[in-house]
Amino acid sequence: MEPAGLATAPPLSLYVHFPWCVRKCPYCDFNSHAPRGEIPEAAYLDALMEDLDRSLPAIAGRPVETVFLGGGTPSLITAPGIDTLLRALRSRLPLAPQAEITMEANPGTVSPGYLAACREAGVTRISLGVQSFDDESLARIGRIHDAREAREAIDAAAAHFDAVNIDLMYGLPGQSVEAAARDFEIAAACGVGHVSAYQLGIEPNTAFGREPPATPDEDACAAMQALAESRFAAAGLARYEVSAFAREGSRCRHNLNYWRFGDYLGIGAGAHGKLSSRRGIVRELRVMHPRHYLARAGRDGFVQRRQRVSRAGLAFEFMMNALRLVGGVEAELFAARTGLALAEIEPVLELARARGLIEDAPGRISASALGLRFLNDTLQLFLPAAAA
Repeated sequence: MEPAGLATAPPLSLYVHFPWCVRKCPYCDFNSHAPRGEIPEAAYLDALMEDLDRSLPAIAGRPVETVFLGGGTPSLITAPGIDTLLRALRSRLPLAPQAEITMEANPGTVSPGYLAACREAGVTRISLGVQSFDDESLARIGRIHDAREAREAIDAAAAHFDAVNIDLMYGLPGQSVEAAARDFEIAAACGVGHVSAYQLGIEPNTAFGREPPATPDEDACAAMQALAESRFAAAGLARYEVSAFAREGSRCRHNLNYWRFGDYLGIGAGAHGKLSSRRGIVRELRVMHPRHYLARAGRDGFVQRRQRVSRAGLAFEFMMNALRLVGGVEAELFAARTGLALAEIEPVLELARARGLIEDAPGRISASALGLRFLNDTLQLFLPAAAA
C-alpha cells in the first residue's frame, strides 16, 4: 500500500548541476568530469533550460524559495553564462521574494571581478570549496588552489557577498589534530557567516577508494570534530547540523529545505530531485554523463530514473534528513511531509529514546548528543527491515 500523498506541498527549491571540474579530486564521488577541451557552455545552458521547461508542469504555480548552483565547479561557467542562466530561470519560475541563490566556487577559479559579476547577476550566497589552509594537505587531496588563493578568494567573496560559506575537510591524509585545529582557527578568524566542516570519507568509486591513503584514526578524527565545534562556537558560529556551523541569520536555507524534507527539482547532468503531490513522493535522477545529457539520452529525455518512494521507505528518508539537524524538527512535520501518521513510527522512536539516541522532547523529533555522534546507528533503527 502506497502513502496517500500530501494535502499541502512542501517548500520548493531548485538545484542546478554543473558536471565539470578542472580536474577530478581523488576523494570525489560526485558527478564531475575533467573536460576535454572547452566546456560546451552555450549548449549546456540550452539543455538546462529545455530540461526545466519539460519539468515546469510538475511544479506549476509553486514558488521557488532557493536556488543552488552546484557541481562539479559552477565557477568554471563564465560570468555572462551565470547571468544568462539566472535571467532564464527568472523568466520561467516564480522565484520567491528574497530567494536565496547559492553558487559553489573553487578558490582557484575565481577573481574579484568574476565574483562581482556573479553578484550583479543575482547570486546572493557564495560557497567556497577551501577544504584546507595547508598547502601540503591541499596537494595531497588534489586541489588546484593553494592557501594564499583560498584566503584571497574569501576576502574577495566577503567584499561582494553578505553570505559566504567556507567548506572545510578534516581527517585528511597525513593530517595531525594540530594541523586541523589550525584550519579551524583560520576559518573562524575569517569572519564569514557559515562554515561547513566534514570528515574526509573514502568512497569506493574514487582514486582514494582504489588506493586508500593513510588517514587519521577514529580517535584523532573525533578530537578534530570536537575542536571544530568548540572553536567555531567561540567565534559565534553555532553548530546547527551535523557538519554545518553558522552565525545567527546565516544558515543555508537551501540545505535546510533538504533536511526538513522539502521538495527540490534537480536539473543538469546527474542531478537528483524530490517532488511531492497528492499521489505521493517521487524521486528523479537525470542522465549522468554530460555528453549523454546534452544528447537528451534518458528514458524520458533528460530523466534517467523516476521512482515513487514506498510507504516503507518514507520514515527512513525523513529521518535521514531531519535527524541531521541539531535540535531536530517539529513532530508534526513528519505527517506534513510524508503523509504518514506519527503513530506509525512511535514504537521505533520509543526504542531510540530508550537507547538514548533520540531526545525525549514533547512536540519535537531530535537526535540526542549521542544520537548525533552515532547518527548512522540511529538511522538504522528506521530502516524498513529494522522497523518491521
